[in-house]
Amino acid sequence: MTSEVSEPKVLRVRQLQILLERANFMRFREGEYAHKGDYHRSLDPSWPYLPVYLEKMSKVRQFLDKKDPQKRILDAGCGEGVLVEEFHQRGYSITGLDLNYSSDLVKKGSILDIPYPDGVFDIVLNLDVLEHLSFKHQKVAVGEFARVLKPNGILFVSVPNLAHFASRLTFVTAGKLARTSESDRHIGDRPIGEFIALFRKHFHIRSRKGIFPTYPLLSLLTLWKPSKVVALHKLYNSLAAYPNWCFLNLMVCEKKGSS
Repeated sequence: MTSEVSEPKVLRVRQLQILLERANFMRFREGEYAHKGDYHRSLDPSWPYLPVYLEKMSKVRQFLDKKDPQKRILDAGCGEGVLVEEFHQRGYSITGLDLNYSSDLVKKGSILDIPYPDGVFDIVLNLDVLEHLSFKHQKVAVGEFARVLKPNGILFVSVPNLAHFASRLTFVTAGKLARTSESDRHIGDRPIGEFIALFRKHFHIRSRKGIFPTYPLLSLLTLWKPSKVVALHKLYNSLAAYPNWCFLNLMVCEKKGSS
């Protein structure tokens, strides 16, 4: 009697394992995802960027929550597609694109040559991607965002700011900048004013917000225990996040030529 009951259970478990294996096989990973895995799905509490990442994702969700789910959205450079999967499940018309990752909802492709026709998207998201490109390729990517957007299309973009407060302070005191990551990882690291000038070639900047003003105490605590200072980051971000002094800037940009 026991074997009769257990055999179907074993069969169902094996079928589930096969489905999971197939789903995992369908995911393509290169670059950092080949050795780190889907690390944005299981966040490391010791990751120094953790409080900034959580605040950024909160702001993006607030932005998308206010949008019509029928609007066509492209998350360009989406990595594992965390937001793509989340908002797809909520009924949003959202697609992901990444050079180093693909799945059912994420298409493999480059933001330097976006594989979609002109003027097909209402919104393009580009989150923490441009700093990984050379200055020359940043221009190409921003032009591609404008190309695939409809008239009145919106670019929601996040970029790090090489001229954040701690970087200015170390330049004055030590003659060097506090880069936002290793120079070979953020090859396109630049002050926020230069990013703004880049976006203005194709877009009107409608809003700009800063995340993580890198004042000394907050910076030291973040390096020490990032998971313990998430609430403190929220406080600083609400009271003292002057964008030019912040580590990260979020911008909502409207395509030029729109009525």
